[in-house]
Amino acid sequence: MTRPSPGRRPGGPDTRADVLAAARRSFAEKGFRGTTIRAVAAEASVDPSLVHHYFGTKDALFLAAMELPVDPREVLGPLIDGPVETVAERFVGAFVAVWDDPALQPALLTVVRSALEPGGDRLFSEGFLPLIVQPVGVALGLDRPEYRMTLLASQVLGLILMRYVLRVEPLASMPPAVLIATYAPTIQRYLTGELP
Repeated sequence: MTRPSPGRRPGGPDTRADVLAAARRSFAEKGFRGTTIRAVAAEASVDPSLVHHYFGTKDALFLAAMELPVDPREVLGPLIDGPVETVAERFVGAFVAVWDDPALQPALLTVVRSALEPGGDRLFSEGFLPLIVQPVGVALGLDRPEYRMTLLASQVLGLILMRYVLRVEPLASMPPAVLIATYAPTIQRYLTGELP
C-alpha cells in the first residue's frame, strides 16, 4: 500500500484555482506589499515553487488574481511610442477601444465592481496603480510620474464609473472620437502640463 507523502500537496486540476483564490484573499486583506508568494502558497497548501511555476512573479500573480480579460501592460506599452505631447490622445483611444469591446466589457466591469468592495482599494492603490499605471509615467520620462499618473487614474476611474458602470448620458452613448477629443486635453495637461 502506498502512503501519501507528507507535506504540501502537488499540483492538480484545482491547484491553480486554489492559489488564485488564496491570492485574491491575501491581496484584498493585506494589500500588494503585505502579500507574499510564500504566504499565498501556505494558504493554498502548496509549495511556493508551484506558485512560481504557475505565475512566475508576484506581479503576474496579482494580475492573474484580478482576472483581467486583457493584460494592461500590453495595452499601455505601445503608448510610450510616439511624441509625449500626444500621449493622452493615444491613451484615451486605447482605453476606449478596450472598454467598448463587448467581449471584454463584462469581465472589466466585474473587476471594477470588485475594486469597490472591501479591500478593493488596496488592490488598486498598492497593486494596479504602482505596478501598471505609474511605470508608464516613468517610461514616458514624466516629472513626478506617481503624482501625474494618479491624476490620470482619477480621470479614467470617473469615466469608467460614469460611462460603463452607471451609464450616465451623454457619456454612455458618446462616440469614441468625441470622447477622445473631450478627455485627451485634460489628461494631457495632467501628464505634461504645469501642476501646482
